Amino acid sequence: MKLFSYKPVRFWGAFLLLLAIIFHFGLNKVLRNRMSALSGAEEVGFRDMQCSPLLSSRPPLPVKAIYRPSPSVDDRTPSSMAASGPKWAQKTITLPPHKRGCHLITPKIMKEIGQDLSEFNCGLAHLFLQHTSASLTINENYDSDVRDDTETFLNKIVPEGRSAPWKHTLEGPDDMPAHIKSSMFGCALTIPITNGQLNMGTWQGIWLCEHRDAPTPRKVVVTLNGI
Repeated sequence: MKLFSYKPVRFWGAFLLLLAIIFHFGLNKVLRNRMSALSGAEEVGFRDMQCSPLLSSRPPLPVKAIYRPSPSVDDRTPSSMAASGPKWAQKTITLPPHKRGCHLITPKIMKEIGQDLSEFNCGLAHLFLQHTSASLTINENYDSDVRDDTETFLNKIVPEGRSAPWKHTLEGPDDMPAHIKSSMFGCALTIPITNGQLNMGTWQGIWLCEHRDAPTPRKVVVTLNGI
């Protein structure tokens, strides 16, 4: 009596061998087709490159250069540097004596710098007051009551007279309060320039605040910078 038969083992072995042979030949065919496709694509791409107008033998069209190297520092002249860089203008304006209080001086400033200002399309105007007992500020340009009320406010918050606690009294009782008020508002302004005009708001004006009792001329240095 046979307990084991080798026929099933032989059958499955032959079957697996057949599958391996079929897989081997099928894989080779797929690889050959893939290589042929890649070779054809490269050939077509090479022909396209040969036919491309960018690689043709025709002479290139003339192109006008738009880049010009800037001259070296040694080649620059003062006139060329002035033409290519921003413009500057400066003028010292002497304001007539004003009584103690706040005064609108925009018309006076514009009259003095208007011609130079018209040459700037964009820039800055810097105003510097050369004194320590007066000040500059920008505020209301329409109602004069605003200037009067501002003077009243300054006199109220900065004491003056014999009851004031100031040590510096050599130049009069109004001198030390004038120094304090000058520092409160400051002595300099910066205003933008646009199309030849000071670009201030509709109701803005330049004030000179005179903090001394005795009127005296005041000097303002105006510096213009821009293009």
